[in-house]
Amino acid sequence: MARSYRSEACRRQGHRSHIGVGIVTPKAAIEAILFVTEAPVPVGELAEILEMPVVEVEALISEMGREMEERGSGLVVRSTAGGWRLYSHPETYPYLERFTSTATARRLSPAAIETLSVIAYRQPVARSQISEIRGVDSDSAVRTLERLGFIEEVERLDLPGNPAVYGTTRLFLEKLGMQSVSDLPPLADHVPPAQALEGLEDSLRPGS
Repeated sequence: MARSYRSEACRRQGHRSHIGVGIVTPKAAIEAILFVTEAPVPVGELAEILEMPVVEVEALISEMGREMEERGSGLVVRSTAGGWRLYSHPETYPYLERFTSTATARRLSPAAIETLSVIAYRQPVARSQISEIRGVDSDSAVRTLERLGFIEEVERLDLPGNPAVYGTTRLFLEKLGMQSVSDLPPLADHVPPAQALEGLEDSLRPGS
């Protein structure tokens, strides 16, 4: 069955849809969709959403790309993996790297910082051992650190349940500007890891 389109009169007016007190053009709608998507959107899908021919959508995407380039936008529109998506401009990468570093630090809770300190100094260490050292359940903190890429599973113990043991990652060392965990400050056996890692915490905080 052929796809239905809006009236020719509507299309001649720019195919605009009223939302609240503002006016949204098809090009603005495309930009919004490509901004929020997590995966490239096929042009056919955009055409279906906007109820427009594919060729017109392609023309709008090209126009949008030219306008972004002309005004020096921090975003670029690219065709990849069979669809379209907005990406950060390559020249913005240094600023994004700084932001990512500080934004990640803002997401680390005191519990995560403490858990990371235990793993850094006691690795390889099992989750149960981490909880025993901290005196509280550490499952949530371990999951957070693993998701952020600061720690990783390094092996499974030959024990009932095959518990995983964790160690720090290359990203962890890069954040601290270190080549190896041997570069960490010395830790006396009687000193709680969280206290010894004040420098680590400072390094993971915004502005470091």
